[in-house]
Amino acid sequence: MVVGSEQREHRIVLEEPQIPFEPKVIYEDRRIIVVDKPHFLATMPRGMWHAETVLIKIRKLYGEPDIIPAHRLDRATAGVLVLVRDPAARRAYQMLFQEHRVRKVYQCLAPVRPMVRPRTGTVRHLAPPRVFPLERRSRVIKRRGVLQAWEERGLVNAITGIELTTGQGCLATYTLYPQTGKTHQLRVHMSSLGLPIVGDDLYPRIQTRAYDDFSRPLQLVARRLEFTDPFTGVKRTFTSSVPLDSQEEA
Repeated sequence: MVVGSEQREHRIVLEEPQIPFEPKVIYEDRRIIVVDKPHFLATMPRGMWHAETVLIKIRKLYGEPDIIPAHRLDRATAGVLVLVRDPAARRAYQMLFQEHRVRKVYQCLAPVRPMVRPRTGTVRHLAPPRVFPLERRSRVIKRRGVLQAWEERGLVNAITGIELTTGQGCLATYTLYPQTGKTHQLRVHMSSLGLPIVGDDLYPRIQTRAYDDFSRPLQLVARRLEFTDPFTGVKRTFTSSVPLDSQEEA
């Protein structure tokens, strides 16, 4: 149930389900806080989630109501997340992400099997005759209020590099290098190749699960972020320690 409102634009949520996972702080200075976000925890308040979000938890932990995220991760995705604590530094860090000056490296678990030909976009093999690494390019569209994103013909707006890193029986670890940041881009691109990420309840088809079912997390982790700090000029590298669960079934 939702009643009233806070002065800071977020709704007060009563009887909000508790998520049994906490963000882990892996770095902080006077301008930013970097956390290792667990699966199932949203970046910031939306819908039924308020207190059980990274933003509100970190604000409460530090007692600093001006903290905001420099970028976002999907609720289902774990990994490195940067928050800005100094209001004067917000724009500089947010522009790093908006202008694609951050190198992002993700890892996921997905099936080991022959790829399918995507219905649209292109697949370029970077070391032929090997299948991987490859570059997947397409146009990805996501509308607010619609659960799934989709691919359509038109100007390319989503580019992902994909490597097959290690095999684990019927599953493999893939390393993903997004050059763009469209919503659900990595999930859509892997699914379009016939290699949906383990635990994905949206792609290739929507699977309904209870909001408090934490038994099968999406096996996708924002493993590493690299960027040059806009204030100090120091190269920053942050790495997630969230494991991929090789015991999941494809």
